Amino acid sequence: MKALYVKYKDFIMEVIHFGMVGVINTLMGWAIMAVLYNLIHMGYWTSSGISYFIGSVFSYHANAKLTFKVEERDRWLPWRFALNIIVCYLVSFAVAQPLTGRLLSLLGLGSGGRVSAKLMDNIAMLFGMGLFIVMNFFGQKLFVFRKRGIRTEEQ
Repeated sequence: MKALYVKYKDFIMEVIHFGMVGVINTLMGWAIMAVLYNLIHMGYWTSSGISYFIGSVFSYHANAKLTFKVEERDRWLPWRFALNIIVCYLVSFAVAQPLTGRLLSLLGLGSGGRVSAKLMDNIAMLFGMGLFIVMNFFGQKLFVFRKRGIRTEEQ
């Protein structure tokens, strides 16, 4: 077991740090999204979009410094980060809303059932957040803050 930990220590620490940043980001994001959707009455896409934009600014700085320890930032880094966020957001929230509706319908709770459209959207936003977290971690690790190896003459 110790050998596994030693082998994957860096990855484990990245997941832990990403989780810590994510908890703060998720609480902040959910609060913003809930206020915009439920109190200000913005739509599903507008409230979640504004929330994710604000959270993304925080996440970019926190994950670059704390999680992935990026010291050398290239000019494309913010663009890769933005592209990753946009793709993860669009995919996760586009999948979450219809999938939540179908799952609730299968349970007899969907449209015309016991769950209102507003509650269904809130459930979909929570589900979308979960999908986003998983996709975003791997997107940031493999695409945005990827480690660049030093090329040797043998390569």
